[in-house]
Amino acid sequence: MFTGQWQNRPSVLDDYKPHLEDRWSEGCTNAWKLWKEIVPLGYQGSYQRVRAYLHDKRTSPRPVTTRPPSPRAVAGWILRHPDTLTASEQLQLKAVQMHCLELDALSRHVRSFAAMLIKRQGERLPDWLDAVRQDDLPSLHTLAAGIDRDQDAVIAGLTLPWNSGVVEGHVNRIKMLKRQMFGRAGFALLRKRVLLA
Repeated sequence: MFTGQWQNRPSVLDDYKPHLEDRWSEGCTNAWKLWKEIVPLGYQGSYQRVRAYLHDKRTSPRPVTTRPPSPRAVAGWILRHPDTLTASEQLQLKAVQMHCLELDALSRHVRSFAAMLIKRQGERLPDWLDAVRQDDLPSLHTLAAGIDRDQDAVIAGLTLPWNSGVVEGHVNRIKMLKRQMFGRAGFALLRKRVLLA
């Protein structure tokens, strides 16, 4: 019956509530520390008033919020083709992109690189590198610097239909055979196993 009967009365704490709210959202919940912070700002009230205000914030029920997606899930959404994402995943990715401009820029760059890779449009690589350098994404700057070191080969790999996948597969298989024999196999035995496999 008496709940809220004093809510509209002015308080000496009113002018300092925005500061307290900001610090509370930053994670500072120590009433003594917050009182010490607002005294130099001109607050002349008591420590008990600050403590009571924060006590109400601690004991009031918090709104139920959904759990944020894991970094692995967000990376999966960015790396997968947009058509393979479910409607809820697309909505969650849009929400993440709206809250983090860096992830929005990153996903744009990843998608444009994937389109370049799938459609074999290696001639677009210099424009893509320029676009990457214009954004403040240090990890992509490192990737761009690595691509710059051998740009002709990367453009050829993104353009030409040939690749060294078959050779790499054979090298991988030979290494696996060598590991199976714990490094004790000589050339003759390795040769025999490769030819008979």
